[in-house]
Amino acid sequence: MRELGRRLAELLRAGDLVMLSGELGAGKTTLTRGLGEGLGVRGAVTSPTFVIARVHPSLGDGPPLVHVDAYRLSGGLDEMEDLDLDVSLSDSVIVVEWGEGKVEELTEDRLRLRIDRAVGDTTDEVRHVTVTGLGERWVGADVSVLAG
Repeated sequence: MRELGRRLAELLRAGDLVMLSGELGAGKTTLTRGLGEGLGVRGAVTSPTFVIARVHPSLGDGPPLVHVDAYRLSGGLDEMEDLDLDVSLSDSVIVVEWGEGKVEELTEDRLRLRIDRAVGDTTDEVRHVTVTGLGERWVGADVSVLAG
C-alpha cells in the first residue's frame, strides 16, 4: 500500500481530492503515508482519527498534503471549513479517509480508491484496489502508473 501511495503521488497536483474507503486495517493510512513520501511532505503521516485532519507542508515546491479522517464528520464543505485548516484546499492535495457521502461537494473532480482485503481469521495480506476517476480532471488520465 505504501508503494501504491508513492506511485499515486506522481499523478497528483494541487487541488486534487482523493477519497479512500475500505475496512479497518485495509491500508488507507499506509497508502497515505506512501503518498506523503512521494509528495515530499514534512512530518510523519499517521492516522488523524482523533484530530480529524493534519496538514503536512511540502519540503520542496510541491503542494501540502491535507490528510482527513472523516469517520466522525457528519459531512459537507461547511464542516471541512470549520476545521480551520491553515492552508487553502485548492492549493493542497487532500486525502480523505471514510469520505464517501461526506466530502463530494468539495469538488466534482476526485479520485476514489476502494481498498478491499480478506477479513476474519486470515493471514492474507493481499489488497485489491479499485480506482475510479470522477470529473473532467480524470477523463483520459493515465492511471496505469498505479498498476503494480
